[in-house]
Amino acid sequence: MTGIYLLLGSNLGDREQLLRQARNLLTVHIGPILNQSSLYRTEAWGMEQSPAFLNQILLIQSKASPTEILEQILNIESSLGRVRQRHYVDRTIDIDIIYYNKLVLEQPDLVIPHPRISLRRFVLEPLVEIAPSFVHPVLQVTNSQLLKQCLDPLLVTRL
Repeated sequence: MTGIYLLLGSNLGDREQLLRQARNLLTVHIGPILNQSSLYRTEAWGMEQSPAFLNQILLIQSKASPTEILEQILNIESSLGRVRQRHYVDRTIDIDIIYYNKLVLEQPDLVIPHPRISLRRFVLEPLVEIAPSFVHPVLQVTNSQLLKQCLDPLLVTRL
């Protein structure tokens, strides 16, 4: 079994309900949730005129491979109304693999750990809530240290 950190986000529709549905579907199709952060209201990164996001980090336990998890995530997003377009568009649901235990993976369609963790406060705030001492397997610093170094000025508010 592997611990996988996922980031959930939504800025369209009933955001709390969409996050709840995503958690339920992730539990059914990937594995049990071992821990979850609070919900965070975050300004839309790269989309200043868009509605705010609700974000949350989950720690899920699974035997599935990274590729199998990505496939399940894409199916779940689609089932919840996500239409994949260009980057930085409003969305009903977004699910990103942040860490897959200590795995470092670079494939054309999947990079683990997520390549922009250190740049995004909306990832780091909820991540530090549940995994402050987890060490980034590439950067070799803790999530807490990454948050202290983060220059992202966007407002992230714990609900």
